[in-house]
Amino acid sequence: MLYELRIYDVVPGRLHALLDRFENHTIGFFNKHGMRVPNFWVDADESKNRLYYILEHPDMAARERNFQAFMEDPEWRAIVEKTETNGPLHEKIEVIYMHNAPFSHSDKR
Repeated sequence: MLYELRIYDVVPGRLHALLDRFENHTIGFFNKHGMRVPNFWVDADESKNRLYYILEHPDMAARERNFQAFMEDPEWRAIVEKTETNGPLHEKIEVIYMHNAPFSHSDKR
């Protein structure tokens, strides 16, 4: 399993709009394109204005295939255009790819 940690630095004042987009649209498109998100987090330090989540993929090839299909989905592109009429919702996205450590219990549930 490949885990993709995504960290969004959100445009000040736009966190609520980004969370709404994830809740009402993005999660459904992730599901449509075979990507699972076990959970989302916001920074406990509100001054950091960040959103964190993990995508689960069988492997990097599946990640590339599914993410490309997601990004090219015309319905998704229309949602982005609609939700960003007042400007972008995030300033940057950091992506970190991870595998379970050999002693991790998460694969043994």
